[in-house]
Amino acid sequence: MRSLEESLGYTFLNPDLLTRALTRSAYARESGIDAAGHMDALAVLGDAVIELAVLEAIIFQGESDKGTITNKKINTVNMVRLRNAAESLDLSSYVRWGKGERQMEIWTSGRVLAECYEALIGALYLDNGMDAVKSVLHASLIISDKKD
Repeated sequence: MRSLEESLGYTFLNPDLLTRALTRSAYARESGIDAAGHMDALAVLGDAVIELAVLEAIIFQGESDKGTITNKKINTVNMVRLRNAAESLDLSSYVRWGKGERQMEIWTSGRVLAECYEALIGALYLDNGMDAVKSVLHASLIISDKKD
């Protein structure tokens, strides 16, 4: 986990949040971890937090047209970009996968790795708020403070 924190440029104040963000529900079921110990809720939160940070950055950059803001948000917050951010952190090697997920290498297709990244962002938000999130999103090139 330390190497992930080094890659993030952030050390968790509550390491349990990081562990939870990296624990799939299948792994939790197989290991007897209760529902509060896996990533699903953090992924939902992370999705919302990422959208908020992206919208804030777009508006900060000077955009005021509702349609343009929406289009820029859609182009910024998408599965491919989030998945790329997760891959740049080698996130799949830190996630606690269920046996079937590991066997199928579920992280190689679909939205799964993007969801893991969302859970990580949700955990960051709970750990230290929006500044921590923005720092990681900047490093992942998801957001920028650069004005157009």
